[in-house]
Amino acid sequence: MLDRPAAAADPLAAILVCLDFGDPAYGQDVEEVVRLVESAGVTRHQLVRGRRSRPDPKFYAGVGKVGEIARAAAELNAMHVVFNHELSAAQERNLERELQRRVMDRTELILEIFAQRAQTTEGKLQVELARLEHLSTRLVRGWTHLERQRGGLGKTGGPGETQLELDRRYIARRVRVLKEKLEGLKNRRQLQRRARVRRDVLSISIAGYTNAGKSTLF
Repeated sequence: MLDRPAAAADPLAAILVCLDFGDPAYGQDVEEVVRLVESAGVTRHQLVRGRRSRPDPKFYAGVGKVGEIARAAAELNAMHVVFNHELSAAQERNLERELQRRVMDRTELILEIFAQRAQTTEGKLQVELARLEHLSTRLVRGWTHLERQRGGLGKTGGPGETQLELDRRYIARRVRVLKEKLEGLKNRRQLQRRARVRRDVLSISIAGYTNAGKSTLF
């Protein structure tokens, strides 16, 4: 499941962070995220719960809760920390630097599941496009998901603005290519549909003509 952030960590283990902001559906949300991570391939997980009136601007969870998450991740030897919430790019970056673990929010988890289950060429292209468009909102100076995917998790410094611009250009180019491929598949599908309709019309016409001929002859 996903990227490898730290040597010796278990890639099939994850900490699930579910914070209660007073939503009546909180219990159902917890059950759902457990099912989601299991669908994504996690075999060992531990829940970290908490109550807050509002998200912390830096870590989403409070500093004390982040410490609890870190201890749970160390005890479980978990490679991933999954927040059952939407994190900002800054919050995700701050959490990864603090926890030294791969952090993902609910959107990334769902995209990961889609990526694993995509079977058709079009489906795989659509998932990659969605992931890149989501990733583009995560690019910030000194830290990018592309850097992390190359093995750069936990660096206090970063590739700098030049690398950031390179990453942005790479994503923009790849997004264009994916959209062109998807458009090509769409056009091909439309052509195939038209050809199928023409064949069906021809078959019906031939059948009608043949039946009409039989009625006349006999």
